[in-house]
Amino acid sequence: YVLLLSATPHQGKTDAFHRLMSLLDDDAFPDVDSVSRDRVAPYVIRTEKRKAIDSDGKPLFKPRRTQMAQVAWETRHHLQQLLYEAVTDYVREGYNQALREKKCHNGFLMILMQRLVVSSTRAIRTTLERRLTALKDSEQQASLRLAELENDSETSDGFDELYDMDGQELLDELLKSHVSALQSESSHVETLLDAARRSEQAGPDAKAEALIEWIYKLQAEENESDLKVLIFTEFVPTQEMLQEFLEARGISVVTLNGSMDMDERKRAQDAFRDWARVLVSTDAGGEGLNLQFCHIVINYDIPWNPMRLEQRIGRVDRIGQPKTVQAINFVFEDSVEFRVREVLEQKLSVIFDEFGIDKTGDVLDSAQAGELFEDVFASAILDPDGIETSVDKTVARIRNEIQQVRESSAIYGISEEPDVQIAEHLRSHPLPHWVERMTVGYLNSHGGAAIRKRSWWELNWPDGQEQRKCVFSAREADRLTDATLLNLENNRVCGLALNLPQVAAGQPLPCVTVRELPSSITGQWGLFEIRLQAGMHQESQSLRIPMVRRGYVSVFLSEEGKLFLPTARHIWDALQTAEPQVMDTL
Repeated sequence: YVLLLSATPHQGKTDAFHRLMSLLDDDAFPDVDSVSRDRVAPYVIRTEKRKAIDSDGKPLFKPRRTQMAQVAWETRHHLQQLLYEAVTDYVREGYNQALREKKCHNGFLMILMQRLVVSSTRAIRTTLERRLTALKDSEQQASLRLAELENDSETSDGFDELYDMDGQELLDELLKSHVSALQSESSHVETLLDAARRSEQAGPDAKAEALIEWIYKLQAEENESDLKVLIFTEFVPTQEMLQEFLEARGISVVTLNGSMDMDERKRAQDAFRDWARVLVSTDAGGEGLNLQFCHIVINYDIPWNPMRLEQRIGRVDRIGQPKTVQAINFVFEDSVEFRVREVLEQKLSVIFDEFGIDKTGDVLDSAQAGELFEDVFASAILDPDGIETSVDKTVARIRNEIQQVRESSAIYGISEEPDVQIAEHLRSHPLPHWVERMTVGYLNSHGGAAIRKRSWWELNWPDGQEQRKCVFSAREADRLTDATLLNLENNRVCGLALNLPQVAAGQPLPCVTVRELPSSITGQWGLFEIRLQAGMHQESQSLRIPMVRRGYVSVFLSEEGKLFLPTARHIWDALQTAEPQVMDTL
């Protein structure tokens, strides 16, 4: 059996979706033309996120509130505002020059500079320092490294890779590539660097001051003195600045970014859950996190690609989140970014409602979205008076993409209404009971110990390892949040299941009695596995996935030698839930 789980199985690319479906059934989907809505429907179970329910019929996901927090430049932030305006002019001039000279990577770097100055003064200052160092390198070294990068990215796939990078990854890639200098760039960078240093020395950033005010405000609204807050930024220098800024004001902080290994990420996540009030993460650092114990997300700087914004909020907007999720997006008043985002969100909301689309990721992949939204922001920087026109063009392209998806997507319109009875049936399945019996039985017969404590177990394994407060059902794990859930995903339990003893010829058979069965049922019962294999040793040149199918048949033979299949199934049902008593062996 193959079960494929995906949040975005189809994003308008039929060939990619065909490859996915052929993994499930290559006979039903031999080529791209075979992928049709009617043929796909039996293979797809699709539930929209906000319609998903638990076994009690309650929504799996809590409501979400998103709001834009406009940050104003006060008089004390005058130098920072001047820096923003100077960098925007530099970006506008540099981007235009990059377009004229067809220097694509210079264009990427210019756009990135705009995102950096919006992020923090420290982020733009450290980047300007690195850029100035690169500009002073030898021309030979610069041209050699740039040639490598241009060769790597001369195809659209190469640029897709750049669009897919988060802010810090893209910054590191471009700066280490020694992107060649634009005309008079060194003098411009030196001037901007001086302005950035003066702005940084003048005091905290306007957004940093707004952040601390928001944290205190949310703390009061939630009436929670140790309220946990997840803060996202695109850039590591901003992350470092925020950690210093918040810790100086008595707020405990841990950080996560893409340079950390799995152990470091796990320690940071545990620290955030156990004692830290704030986690400051970059986009790469936040991948794969489950932070249901926090319900406040502050996007300190907003990625231009809205799919990244959705991924950020998704770290806390997950199954098991007990509270309404709040997302606060910081944006400077009277900035290009604010005007673009205000118009863009309004118009996207209209067409999403029109087509019943939940988010951009339902119709665009990350690279597509990155290119589209990067273009609209770049156009707005080049021509601030033409923001409405630029946004209209982008929205028209997205509308066209949605229309194409509606017409060509094999899964558009397929949606399952969740069935509470099916969910309850699955949650009531006796598998946890079987796993519990197997584990406890193994420990008691192999020198370990299993001690029942109210609704949980304390386990001592034969190798000396001790496990306290263990449960075997998801319901108990939900109720006892500090308990350890033991199921087939646990390595020890899985090992026991894979090494269950099997009866061989000549081996004694147990004689059991089951209180749930009538005393008149006496005889021999057995469970047999039937396996069907195909394509395991094929010599054909065509690539086919080997198939293994299996089924189970229970058999009951009475003492009179008669075969009773219904009785066999009844015994099997009883053995799955009852506690048989071993009386003897044959």
